[in-house]
Amino acid sequence: MMVGMTGEQTRTTTPPPRRTPAAGEPPRTAPRAGGPGARLLVVGIVLAALNLRPAITSLGALLEEVRDGLGMSGSVAGLLTSVPPLCFAFFGVMAPRLARRFGPGAVVCAGMAAITAGLLLRPYAGGTTGFLAASALALMGIAVSNVLMPVIVKRHFPDRVGTMTGLYSMALALGTSAAAAITVPMTEALGGSWQTGLALWAGLAAAAVLPWLPLARDRGTAREATDPARERQARDPRAPARVPQPSTEGRARVPQQPAGAHAGAPRPTAAPLRITRSRTAWALAVFFGLQATAAYITMGWMPQIFRDAGVPASTAGLLLAVTMAMGVPLAFVIPRVATRLPHQGPIVLALGGCGLVGYAGLYLAPAGGAWAWALLLGIANCAFPLALTMVGMRARTGAGVAQLSAFAQSTGYLISIPGPLLVGVLYQHSGGWGLPLALMAALMVPQTVVGVLAGRDRTVEEEAAR
Repeated sequence: MMVGMTGEQTRTTTPPPRRTPAAGEPPRTAPRAGGPGARLLVVGIVLAALNLRPAITSLGALLEEVRDGLGMSGSVAGLLTSVPPLCFAFFGVMAPRLARRFGPGAVVCAGMAAITAGLLLRPYAGGTTGFLAASALALMGIAVSNVLMPVIVKRHFPDRVGTMTGLYSMALALGTSAAAAITVPMTEALGGSWQTGLALWAGLAAAAVLPWLPLARDRGTAREATDPARERQARDPRAPARVPQPSTEGRARVPQQPAGAHAGAPRPTAAPLRITRSRTAWALAVFFGLQATAAYITMGWMPQIFRDAGVPASTAGLLLAVTMAMGVPLAFVIPRVATRLPHQGPIVLALGGCGLVGYAGLYLAPAGGAWAWALLLGIANCAFPLALTMVGMRARTGAGVAQLSAFAQSTGYLISIPGPLLVGVLYQHSGGWGLPLALMAALMVPQTVVGVLAGRDRTVEEEAAR
C-alpha cells in the first residue's frame, strides 16, 4: 500500500522542522502497509460501505406502510424517493473542502455518526416534515462518504484501485440487499411496527463509527491527498522534494522538475485544473446521474411494482434484495475487469442491454418472470461500481480524483433528482406502471451512450489542459 509523506525529504535545501522519514518509510500518521493501521482502514472502509444504502432500501421495503402511517400521497412519496439524490448532490460537493480542513477520516467518521442519528430519529420525528429532515441528516453522512471513498482508496491503495473499489462496492451492495431482504421480516418479528423496522439499522451505522475514530486523527493525509507533488514523492522517494505551497481549491499543480534537475532552475508555473472543460468529466457525470436515476427508482419503487402485480410484500422485498445482491459478486468482479481494459465501453453496453430487457419484462409479465427481471436489473445496477472505478481511472492524481469524484457525483445526483419524483407522479396520474417503465427504459439509452464516452482511455487532466 502506498502511503503519503508527511515531512520534506532530506534532499531539500531547507532543513525540515521535524524528523524526516527515511526513503520509503511510511509517515507516522499514515497506516503502514500490511500493518494494524492498514487493516483498520480496510475494516473502516467495509463497514462504512455497508451503511451507504440501508437508509434507502429499508424505506423502499416499507414504503407502503410509511405512506399509510404518515398520510403520504403518491406524489409526496415520489418526493421522498428523490430526497437521496438531492442530498447527495448538495452535500457531496462539500466533501473535498471538508476533507482538506478536517481530514478525510474525520469527515467519514462524522458521516457515520450522522447516519446513526438520522436513522434513529426519523421513525419517531413525527409527521412527514420531521421524517424528511431526519432522513436528510442520514443522507448527508452518506453523501460525504460517497465522495471520499474513491479518494481514500486512490490515496492509500494506488496500486490496488480495482481491488479496493470492488471490495467496498461489494460491501455496499451487501448492505443494500440485506436491508431490502430482512427489513420486512424483522419488522414483523418485532411486532409489525414500521418505526422499529427502520430504526434498527441505526445499530449497524453506530458500529461503523468505531474504526473511524482513530483514523479521524490523521489530518495530514487530507493535505497530502490533494497535493500531487507529495503523491509523486510517495510513489518515488528519490524524486526531488518541493517546498509546500498554499493549496488552492480546484487547482492541480503541474509536474515539477525531474530528478537530477538543477536546484536553482526555474520551476514550471502551476496550471489550474478546470474540470468543466473535460468532456470525459461531463460524460462521467451524466453517466453517474442516469445510473443513479435508475438505481433510486429501483430501490424506491420496484417492491411496489411487484406488490401491485399481486406479489406478497415479503416476496417483493426479497426480489429487491435479489436485485441488490447481484451487486455483491459483480461489484467485486467488474472493477477488476474494468481496470484491465483500455476502454470500458463493452461493459457499459452489456449492463445497458440487461436493463432494457429487465424493464421490458416488468411491463409484459411483472409477476410471472419476477425473478428473472430482478436478476437482470441487478446486473444493470452494477453501473454504479463501474462509475466509481472510472472515477479512479480518469484522473492521474489524488487531487484529480477528489475533484472528479465531487464533480461527477454532485452533478450526477442533481441529474437524478427528477427521476424518482416523475415516476411517482406518472404512477399516480396514469394508474399503472406502463408510463413509468417506458420512462425507465428510455433513460437507459442515453446512459449507455455517455457511459461509452466516459470509458475512453484518457484523463481529465489531459483534456482540461488542451
